[in-house]
Amino acid sequence: MTSPETVPALESADDIALADRLKLGVEQVNAELHKLIVGQEEVIEHVMLSLFSGGNSLIVGVPGLAKTLLIHTIAQVLDLKFSRIQFTPDLMPSDITGTDIIQEDAETGRRKLVFTPGPIFANMVLADEINRTPPKTQAALLEAMQEHRVTVQGKTYPLDEPFHVFATQNPIELEGTYPLPEAQLDRFMFHIVMDYLGEDDEVLVVTRTTATMGQKFSHALTGEDVRKFQALVRRVPVADAVARYAVKLARASRPGPNAPKFVNEWVSYGASTRAPQQMILAGKARALMQGRYHVSFEDVRALAKPVMRHRVLMNFHAESEKVTSDSIIEQLVASVPVPGSGMK
Repeated sequence: MTSPETVPALESADDIALADRLKLGVEQVNAELHKLIVGQEEVIEHVMLSLFSGGNSLIVGVPGLAKTLLIHTIAQVLDLKFSRIQFTPDLMPSDITGTDIIQEDAETGRRKLVFTPGPIFANMVLADEINRTPPKTQAALLEAMQEHRVTVQGKTYPLDEPFHVFATQNPIELEGTYPLPEAQLDRFMFHIVMDYLGEDDEVLVVTRTTATMGQKFSHALTGEDVRKFQALVRRVPVADAVARYAVKLARASRPGPNAPKFVNEWVSYGASTRAPQQMILAGKARALMQGRYHVSFEDVRALAKPVMRHRVLMNFHAESEKVTSDSIIEQLVASVPVPGSGMK
């Protein structure tokens, strides 16, 4: 009997050829990235999943771990327009979206308002230390992230595709910061944690960065390829059992009569419906990146942490006992049975 997670998919020869192009392209992109970036394979995978799924991601790590360098390098390798916005307390929404300015027509001598695009008009936007600017300015990203457009003085301007926002946060030095509202956090596909490298990798970083710089990259993939891959990802079918498993994981994270005991003890609010949506969408991209044409239960389990860690809100009791959202998600993955396997 055919397993519910191996239902035949991508029957179109064109789609299969494009899927093969995606897998080969990812291998080429990784080879280019590692000319400059050392280690961080899981972080790179999650960033690529964000790109191919059409999502935006939050990258959290202490200073000096190459968060900015990674995103900038990926933009270079993919030949995408890159823009970095340093978020500060005095940053205004118009500093992000752009604004109308008065210009004089050289022919008529009349003055008129002309829209000057802001740094949001790029393919890959790095919102550096997004929690250092007030909520009003943070909110300027919401329409762009969700609708891929901005509205200034009542006029709407579409953003070039592909369009992605990668925001960074520093987990230390929280004084004077503005925590992102839960509604805004929920709009990020992944919460990616960037940690210190191993000793050997750190030695390699030191030797590389203290030598002659100026690395050149070949463009293994382009923005047009990314757009095609995003459309392909959405054409990957998903078995009902796999989608139901993702939903069960999210539902189990919500306190209530049917929730696990540890959830009711430590969680204030569980994951929204966006969580299973993002797990399945990213699972489709992960399957294609690994050369498969179907989403597996393992895809969902592997993506549970980056998708859910910013959507599971811990209560004071959990904080006092130093229980983290990651540990809760680990227990959820261990306790929610995989359909048809008898596993927990």
